[in-house]
Amino acid sequence: MTIPLSILDLAPIAPGQTARESFVASVALAQTAEEHGYVRVWYAEHHNMPSIASSATSILIGHVAAHTKTIRLGAGGVMLPNHAPLTIAEQFGTLETLYPGRIDLGLGRAPGSDQNTMRAMRRDPMSAAQFPQNVLELQAYLRGESLIPGVQAVPGAGTNVPLYILGSSLFGAQLAAALGLPYAFASHFAPDALHEAIATYRRDFEPSLQLSEPYAIAGVNVIASDNAADATHQFETARRARARGMIARGPAAPHYSDDQIDTFLTTPDGRQIANMMKYSAVGTPAEVRRYLEGFATSAHADELIVAHQSPLIADRLLSVGLTANAMSDATV
Repeated sequence: MTIPLSILDLAPIAPGQTARESFVASVALAQTAEEHGYVRVWYAEHHNMPSIASSATSILIGHVAAHTKTIRLGAGGVMLPNHAPLTIAEQFGTLETLYPGRIDLGLGRAPGSDQNTMRAMRRDPMSAAQFPQNVLELQAYLRGESLIPGVQAVPGAGTNVPLYILGSSLFGAQLAAALGLPYAFASHFAPDALHEAIATYRRDFEPSLQLSEPYAIAGVNVIASDNAADATHQFETARRARARGMIARGPAAPHYSDDQIDTFLTTPDGRQIANMMKYSAVGTPAEVRRYLEGFATSAHADELIVAHQSPLIADRLLSVGLTANAMSDATV
């Protein structure tokens, strides 16, 4: 059968661009994804990153939902230890009430930020240890079965917004399996444990009220273009941008030329950053299709969530359409 395709959108802010322009691009991306039959678009919570505008995830979801009609929208994900479960239940209960049947809630336990930003958010360094309990508390609010007497989510109670566990290690796989929830692996930037994590999830899965059988989503980078050389050039540009973002942060950070970045990427630290984009489909639509078919089979994924990495929004929109058209009759 045709494998479902979804999109992960970080609402990237390109050099010289504003956050507002990024949001306009995110709306266009979701509208294009809707037009081409993608299942969902997810937005990831990050903080204190000048190149990412998706920090207020629920607000961005609501904005995009108001400018689309049918596509599912959600968090990929909310970093739950940053928030009180009741607050997230209210936010996503509000979204589900406004846009019924269209809202997803993916949950992660990472901070989505650096140590200083964690402190600025008043995040308890030990809060990640409470992640499983917080997931259960949040789930209970959304079911209208609060674990805290006398407290309910308004709106939220009874909306049953579907939960997804996100992860890049075995912890998330084990938790998703134990709770009987869908599992999304962040292989688009943390590839190393992909196969072991999904195998663990499928082996240990316990059915739940939400899900009777395991459902695994795998992340993959994509740049599709009518010209293979152009796709490769875009990929190299995107990889350099990622390296720059990781080694040169802050307003006083030095500027590194393309040649300097390319040299850095040959070093042990550089190769580690380059490996983050190990799973990337780059090329013409036919080449992207072949890669995604093989990737989905190898990962044993029920759905692929695609991070279209073209640096320019026009190229990103083109990649969205070319990929969907190429995969429309693909079988795995």
